[in-house]
Amino acid sequence: MLDKINFYQTGSNTVGNRLINPSMRTEQASVDRPNSLTCGHRACQGCGEALGARYAIDAAMKATSGQIMVVNATGCLEVFSTPYPESAWRLPWIHSLFGNTAAVGSGLAAAAKVRAELNGDSVTPRIIAQGGDGGTTDIGMGCLSGMFDRNDDVLYICYDNEAYMNTGVQRSSATPPAARTATTMPVGEEPGSDWGKGKDVPLIAMAHGIPYVATATIADLRDLETKVAKAMSFHGARYISILVPCPLGWGLKSSALTVTAARLAMETGFYPVYEAEYGQITSVRKIRQKQPVINYLQIQRRYAHLTGKKADPNVLARLQAMCDANIEHFGLLGDEAPQLNPAAIQAYERSKKV
Repeated sequence: MLDKINFYQTGSNTVGNRLINPSMRTEQASVDRPNSLTCGHRACQGCGEALGARYAIDAAMKATSGQIMVVNATGCLEVFSTPYPESAWRLPWIHSLFGNTAAVGSGLAAAAKVRAELNGDSVTPRIIAQGGDGGTTDIGMGCLSGMFDRNDDVLYICYDNEAYMNTGVQRSSATPPAARTATTMPVGEEPGSDWGKGKDVPLIAMAHGIPYVATATIADLRDLETKVAKAMSFHGARYISILVPCPLGWGLKSSALTVTAARLAMETGFYPVYEAEYGQITSVRKIRQKQPVINYLQIQRRYAHLTGKKADPNVLARLQAMCDANIEHFGLLGDEAPQLNPAAIQAYERSKKV
């Protein structure tokens, strides 16, 4: 039995799956995995969203012994997984509108609870609502906030690829500053997406005081699975944001760089990875090898205007400062752990209905 993993595959920070105890391997390493999102879908080569969804939903299926129903917003995931009349899903799955996924999930959770009570069932199916950043941070924000406010028993998963990829790579409120999209071209004094705009939905979710909030990436799939399984151990509203790079929309130099892009987002501090309970951060994913932000930007064509010969060093400096601020704010370096306030957590628990 291994108590601590201290070895990695050659040339990477990826834990070698075949070298560790079977109990510590990812769910996808098992031949008994549910395969909730199976073959036959039409995702692009290297699609981060397809990878993230497969791991997340299979982890939820295992945590609940298969008692899962999923509501899916309009978007890339819905389009490539269910081209009429086909479906790549192997579980109860509902297609909602772009903006009402959280509301449909809330209704489904209420209906499942009533049906279980009427039938005398010992197990009530759990509900997952999921969508991209456009349907989550923009169009569906009102319904999502309502779900948080009511503390409905729904896990909402946002697959964040930082733009409206399905409709032509338009900016969303999750698009980072200075990024090129079809609606934020690299022109003018501040090229790319505007600074000072957008929404940090994980922090907004925390402000609602819901039981569980987390961020994750497809660069650390074991962490992703663990957080989804932990989320299913809570009742009430829960939110997980998963960074899922889009090779096409981000302009990755190769579709093989999807996981590399996600890892660099973590290692630069561009995308902080953490979890929170009842409004308080409880753990953070520490940076193993801090990278300068230029290493992250230069593999993406959406930032080509910042890495070429005519790049403005001031913009690059602002992005580096943003990453450094994230590292400082979330404590992504060093050995210090977040300090919990048990009294505050208990107060949140008492104030929220279960």
